[in-house]
Amino acid sequence: MVTLYLARWETRFWAWLIDIILIGLPLWALSDRLPPSWEFTVSPGLLSISLSSIVLFLYWTLLEGYRGQSIGKMALKIRVAGRAGEDIGFSAAAIQGFGKAFLLIPDCLIGWLAMPGSKQRLFNRISETVVIETRETEEPEGVTYVKQEE
Repeated sequence: MVTLYLARWETRFWAWLIDIILIGLPLWALSDRLPPSWEFTVSPGLLSISLSSIVLFLYWTLLEGYRGQSIGKMALKIRVAGRAGEDIGFSAAAIQGFGKAFLLIPDCLIGWLAMPGSKQRLFNRISETVVIETRETEEPEGVTYVKQEE
């Protein structure tokens, strides 16, 4: 039996914020140079399609599909996994990444209100993914770590 520790909403928020600062802010600065017709938004934040959201969607899909972690998730030791803790692959990463890249507010609100206690956004549920802590408590098989006294 495998024990998975679901990541807290606060930890997930900080991981998201790290990704937004590293990837989104430079893109927002660049988007000022693009024609205004490039962005489409349904207020208040229900749907947002822009250069930033498209690049963030690709970023999350590629990194989370490849190893389950964006840079923000790596920094905070959490990852996206299948419901049994398995790797998710690119299709599940694309589905769950779509919600946070283009529909973040309704994605979170539906998850919090319709699925309380599950710690899932709507698109996590649709993609059958969860965000878990990466607890590296055991040494890999055949490896022993020697810690020198200071």
